Amino acid sequence: MEYYAIRHSAGMLDVSPLYKYLIKGKDALPLINKVVTRDARKLSKGQVYYTPWCDEHGKTVDDGTLWNFGDGSFRMTSAEPNLKWLQDAGMGLDVQVVDVSEDIGALALQGPSSRAILMEGADGAVQRLKYFRFVNTKFAGIPVQISRTGYTGDLGYEIWVERARAEALWDALMQHGMGHDITPAGMLALDVARIEAGLILAEVEYTPARKAVIDAQRYSPFELSLDWAVALEKGPFIGRKALLDERRRGPSRRTVGLEIDWRTVERFYWEMGLSPQPPSEPWRSKVPLHSGYRQIGWATSGCWSPLLKKYIAIATVAAPYSQVGTRMEIEVAVEWERHRAPATVVERPFFEPERKKA
Repeated sequence: MEYYAIRHSAGMLDVSPLYKYLIKGKDALPLINKVVTRDARKLSKGQVYYTPWCDEHGKTVDDGTLWNFGDGSFRMTSAEPNLKWLQDAGMGLDVQVVDVSEDIGALALQGPSSRAILMEGADGAVQRLKYFRFVNTKFAGIPVQISRTGYTGDLGYEIWVERARAEALWDALMQHGMGHDITPAGMLALDVARIEAGLILAEVEYTPARKAVIDAQRYSPFELSLDWAVALEKGPFIGRKALLDERRRGPSRRTVGLEIDWRTVERFYWEMGLSPQPPSEPWRSKVPLHSGYRQIGWATSGCWSPLLKKYIAIATVAAPYSQVGTRMEIEVAVEWERHRAPATVVERPFFEPERKKA
């Protein structure tokens, strides 16, 4: 029900556990541009970027969002703690990095009814709010920042509020959303939605570079297929030299979307006298992928898509096998008996409705 709310009405998730950093001072922009792979100079007032950032070897430290408040200050959000990383990078610069993670609450309102709910409690600025932009406004009289962002690949918003008003905001959103079938949602529902959206997740699709034990666990943005988020032409930044070298030679592996042949999986169940059972929950584990006798990579997360009626996965494969249409085999276990089912590389996102950016 939580998943269907996200896709057919509105699901609300508490995303307050995100780490949030306020970056301000004369050298705030130089620090940010030194750290992230995108060109922060092109980030307009009121705009949000998704961006990774790397270590000196060009491996992804983390990924998150970057906000431009327009007064020379910025906000960065991340799933992992990055305060010391930012402070170390700002050594010698006139800049302050403040951890405001505990000061700001955040709620994600996602789904086709999300705009209508916000229109009931906020002003008309929400109706005009473009994709990956934010606005300062009030909801039910509570001062908030509303960003047209999210992790579901659908029409959606995130509402940011000072800690003391967070509970009141939750109650107000639930009240205004009653007529729109608003439903509180959790991680399992979010995971299905983000896999359908083809979005990567730290600790699943890649290990943050500082936490990796071996090189194979470290991924560059190119290996994560985030080429569009790397602005090598902007000038020096942490990891640029390594990324320039990698672009010249080409990444050895890529992150792709897979569609698994469900008819074959069904047959494995029938042959054992069992009714076919699509995964009831999304999974996060390394599942081997093969081409003939060679292992060419592994799937990292997957699910049965209730909306698409397809078995889909996000995977890492050797670069020669990353082209759309490439066929391979994925290991499937039925009653602990291993089989191989055909899988095909497909475009990501798997699901992208027009309303997402409309």
